[in-house]
Amino acid sequence: MAGRGRAEFEEGISADDDWKTQLTKACRLVEVTNTLQAQGDYYTAIIEVSFGTIERSIEAYALAMSNDELQEFKDHEFSYKRAYQIGLFTKETAEDMKDLYSENRTESYYGGGRPTEEQADAMASLALAVHQFSVNQIREGGVCLCD
Repeated sequence: MAGRGRAEFEEGISADDDWKTQLTKACRLVEVTNTLQAQGDYYTAIIEVSFGTIERSIEAYALAMSNDELQEFKDHEFSYKRAYQIGLFTKETAEDMKDLYSENRTESYYGGGRPTEEQADAMASLALAVHQFSVNQIREGGVCLCD
């Protein structure tokens, strides 16, 4: 039965502070993206995982650099709004990221859109850039698994 016995947690995910947990989740998602890209035509999955990487990276920064609590991050739009409020993104960047997320959801889930390799590659690059930028802004180093 699920939930019984000793839990086995994913290797590499920090069990320390919430910001470290979110950051190392983002690192693992970067690794998943790289694996999917190497495997071939998984464009939808790459795009979805890339958004996860971006959001976990924003959350890690917010938790590390402010008094935010993980429970406050209940939806996708909050992450982008919060990134602006705490100075990680400009207002324009935060709005662009939120719009990109909304457009992707609408097109992918409800519009019958079929992602392309170019879109997947662009999202993977964007996710990695946001992740690296977030990591570089956090005062405490040595946590990122991507280094």
